[in-house]
Amino acid sequence: MPPPETSRERGLIARGLFFIVRSVLTVLIVLDEVARPLYRPLARWLAGLRIVARMEAAIARMPRALILLTLAIPFAIAEPLKIVGLVLMARDQVLAGLLVLGFAYLASFLIVERIYHAGRDKLLTYSWLAWSMGIIVRLREQALGWVRSSAAYGFAIQARDAARRWWHSLRAG
Repeated sequence: MPPPETSRERGLIARGLFFIVRSVLTVLIVLDEVARPLYRPLARWLAGLRIVARMEAAIARMPRALILLTLAIPFAIAEPLKIVGLVLMARDQVLAGLLVLGFAYLASFLIVERIYHAGRDKLLTYSWLAWSMGIIVRLREQALGWVRSSAAYGFAIQARDAARRWWHSLRAG
């Protein structure tokens, strides 16, 4: 039987796990910061389409349970697609995997965001959802604070700004 862990060992394990969590969050948030300028114009364009405005109005008129179901459908499609994309990449089909993963994330960003935006007020009348969204927002803000204080984030933002300056200089010159 192994000896019981000491408090020092538990502290090392906790710090190691915290480092892993912070590292994963840093990568995800930096990727989001890099990708956001790419998909934000597409999201604005999509939101400006008359058909999307009509669909959002129809969603806003639905009962909240139906809005929740409507919101769940893209998740039920996009989330498994993300796994498929990762599996394809693991099988050395990197381009196909990236395309599937990109499509799944784009669908999540665009479709789910529009449905949530349209039905948000009714959806948040579910106390469990309002509570969950409150926790998610607080955790996201805390994670953003951790990540934004990291050297990796600072480096990524400097690289992004340098790339923007370079791109603007090409377009101006």
